[in-house]
Amino acid sequence: MNQKVKNTVTLLICVILLTVLDQATKYLAVLHLSPQEGGTDVLLLKGVFRLRYLENRGAAFGIFQGQKTILVVTTVVVFLLLCWLFFHLPLEKHFSPLRWLIIFILAGAAGNFIDRMRLGYVIDFFYIEFIDFPIFNVADIYVTCSVVLLIILFLFYYKEEDLNRIWPGKRKGEA
Repeated sequence: MNQKVKNTVTLLICVILLTVLDQATKYLAVLHLSPQEGGTDVLLLKGVFRLRYLENRGAAFGIFQGQKTILVVTTVVVFLLLCWLFFHLPLEKHFSPLRWLIIFILAGAAGNFIDRMRLGYVIDFFYIEFIDFPIFNVADIYVTCSVVLLIILFLFYYKEEDLNRIWPGKRKGEA
């Protein structure tokens, strides 16, 4: 099996498995935390962390509340751009961290997209009480952690010549 086929299979299997994990946790949140199902908050660490059901009709940190069309279009565009990037990355091991982070971002985007299309909102349930952090879910963890790691990689690991190999176009020294 050639490397491109292996990368494609890895992408598909990992995105599907990570998305299933996200959807399973959301199903459990509905079952055990949703007031409509007779659920209630679950305190895990007093004053620090609890599970609390929330139907988020916006994006991260509650922005774009009720703007489903914008969120759907943005998700599809980002999803397509990340897929394009994944398949155009050089096949060397040096770019493996970038490939894995793209997989996690795609899975997070897919998990929240499924909720948004199926329910009209995203199910959130992790609540860090002591800093009153916005309630979030597994897909949000995938995306947030991956973006932070991407920033770190681009600041400290990948060099300008790596970026020139990723993004086609004008190269250093070209007129």
